[in-house]
Amino acid sequence: MNYNESSEDYLESILMLREQLGKVRSIDIVYKLGYSKPSISIAMKKLREKGLINMDADGYITLTDEGAKIARHTYTRHKVLTNFFESIGVGHNNAEADACKIEHDISDETFKRLKEHMHRLQELDISPKASALGSTSDAD
Repeated sequence: MNYNESSEDYLESILMLREQLGKVRSIDIVYKLGYSKPSISIAMKKLREKGLINMDADGYITLTDEGAKIARHTYTRHKVLTNFFESIGVGHNNAEADACKIEHDISDETFKRLKEHMHRLQELDISPKASALGSTSDAD
């Protein structure tokens, strides 16, 4: 998956908001990310043009299959990295912020090895927060 960081962030935010709210509109993204309404409008137009989201007549946003795949990929990385940072003693807010920065740049190999390591710790009952890891398959 080779999309730019901002596209991944928007798609991840849509996924997260959908889990929280059920339905997502542009204004929800404005509040979540703290960007202006015009900026979000332009970004949503670009995502629609790329075939990553759909927007209905009422302004509700849904992810296409490809958009959902990218969002899940990014969100999985975010959760695993946040969990890892918290497991080594980083505070939640810093863990979230650092995960958001790293989730886009970490290589697939490094991420896979980190997940495997976290699973080994979980199996040894060393890392109780490892439940957010998901599978160790190459798909993530």
